This record gives sequence, C-alpha cells and structure tokens, in this order.
Amino acid sequence: MPHHLPCATLSETAIEIAKNNIHDLLTLAIKHTDANAAIVVWDEKCDLAITLTEAYRRCLPKATFIAFDHMAADIILAEFEKLASGDLVVLIQSTSFRLNAFRIRVELFKRDLKVIEHPHLSRMPGSEGLLYIDALAYDQDYFHNVGHALKSAIDKAQTGVIDSGGEQLIFSAAFEPAKLNIGDYSQLNNIGGQFPLGEVFTESRDLEAVNGRVRISIFGDTAYKVNKPKQPITLVINKGHVTDVIDSTPEFDRVLANIRADEGEVWLRELGLGMNKAFSQEKIVSDIGTFERMCGIHLSLGAKHGSYNKANIRKSRARHHVDVFVSTETLTLDNKIIYQDDAWQVD
Repeated sequence: MPHHLPCATLSETAIEIAKNNIHDLLTLAIKHTDANAAIVVWDEKCDLAITLTEAYRRCLPKATFIAFDHMAADIILAEFEKLASGDLVVLIQSTSFRLNAFRIRVELFKRDLKVIEHPHLSRMPGSEGLLYIDALAYDQDYFHNVGHALKSAIDKAQTGVIDSGGEQLIFSAAFEPAKLNIGDYSQLNNIGGQFPLGEVFTESRDLEAVNGRVRISIFGDTAYKVNKPKQPITLVINKGHVTDVIDSTPEFDRVLANIRADEGEVWLRELGLGMNKAFSQEKIVSDIGTFERMCGIHLSLGAKHGSYNKANIRKSRARHHVDVFVSTETLTLDNKIIYQDDAWQVD
C-alpha cells in the first residue's frame, strides 16, 4: 500500500511548479531516461517533503517509491542492490536519512549510480518551501555559461578584492582551481549531489595571503540555520585568520567560540560564488546548506574544507565549516568587476 497523502492536502500549484522544475533537472542535468531504473526514498514528516514526493511521482511514474519510516533499513539496502550502473536514487529527507553505518550518497556513487539529495527539508516550512521549489528551476544556459565563465575567471586570476560597503577583503595570491555545482557533470566522476544547484567555489592557494575587512549580513548559526543580525558584522582578517569582530552578536560569538575551542584559531577558507537567483539577501530559507546557493558571495570560517588540501591545515583538527554571507558591493578579479548590483558580470 503506498504511503503518501492525497494530493488534496497539498497545493496543486506548488506540486505542478515542482514537477516542471524536477522534470528539467532530470532531463537536462541528470539525463535520466526510462531506460534506467529509479528509486525514490522519502518521508512524510513535512509538507515540503510530501510536495516533492508527489512531484517526483508525476515525473517518474515507473520508479519504485519507498517510505523511509515504513521500511526496514535492510530492505531499503536490498532495493539499492538491485540497481545497475546509471540508475537513479532520489532521497527526499525532512532531516537526513541514516541507514546504520551506510553513508548513503558516498556508497551509491561508488556503485556508479546517479543521486539526487533533498536533505533537511523540515528546516524550510511554509513559504520557505515555495522558495525552495523555485530554486529547483534549471536554467541550463545561465548555469552553464555563467558557471564556466566564473571558473575561467577564477582560474586565471592572480588577485581578488571583495568590497562590502567600503570595507575591502584582499586576496593577494592566486586561487585554487574552481569547482562547479551547476548540473554539468561531463567532467566529473559522479552525477548528482545535493540540490538545489548553483555554485562555483574556490579558495586562496595561500590561505595567509588573505587580509582586510569584510562585512557579513548573514551567517550559519550553531543549529545550522540562517541567522540574519539587525546590522552587518565586520570581520577583521589577518593572514587568513579572523582576528577581530566588530558589531558581533551573542550567537555569532558562540559560533567563533566553538571553532576556537576545537581548532584553536579561526581560518577563513572558502570563497563561494552562489548563482541561484531564487535566493537573495531578502529571499531567505532557514537551512544553511540550501541557502549557500544564494546569488552572491559567501565565505567559510573554520579549518574544514574537504575539496582542497593545505599543508598548514591539520585534518585531524579541522572540524568546522561555517558559511557566512557577504554584504557585497563588488567582487573584482585582476581589476575586473565580476559581481555588482546583485548579479554576475561575466560574458
């Protein structure tokens, strides 16, 4: 017996928008067809999860749907075992699914399966769910053209400057090769990941070559939720470390205290270039892992950044990666403005 609620309990408009956006993701980004099998694992613990599940039912009528809370872990794992290379698994999670010691996405990728993850949906109630659905829209031309142009600019740049309302954060060394999360998997080992899409990210090759000040308007708090203080917080950065904070808040102080307690100091690492126009400084969802796709600039605090290895970062102590969002006037690479007026300025 299927474990899903009748459509009458949901917004038909929201389901249809989600269906159309998911169809484009499946077709254009994931490139899934009926020639391959699909399994959708879902739960019914929040409205957004239920809405997405119904949208996937309409997009994938031949898929196997498994209600996570009504099925034993070994049965779910046995269903995964039936899949062949190139098949698809969709995970619709109000929180985050746990299957014993099974690291779901990692293990599925090892089997050459395509994976779409929608985690922590319960953190985005009510109207936030509609923003999330909007963020699933896949403008392939925008994501591919702008994404690759940003990577090209980053990979060539020798310097960069973030201007956040008069304060400047200066990157005086070149950047690590940028990585893309734009739905173009042609050069990647795995197909899929966490959705929505829309990010290009890098960091300074020399972490100590980052100095200056930067004003942040939003940060991820200790509950992994978006926190927007009444006024921007200014971070003072010396040799890649946060050495002072102006106009802080008690919650941001807790974030920094947690990092210092575990790591001894607060590194600034990631330079993230968000591209998803469904999110902005005003259009906010509470889940920090989703909101980091916001069209604009974000940085990470803490030593943890699994995409790049640094000789002066001890992995055993690198536990924190906290996203902070810049109140950005401009981002300049090699004296060329690439972000201004809340939009990317690349050809």
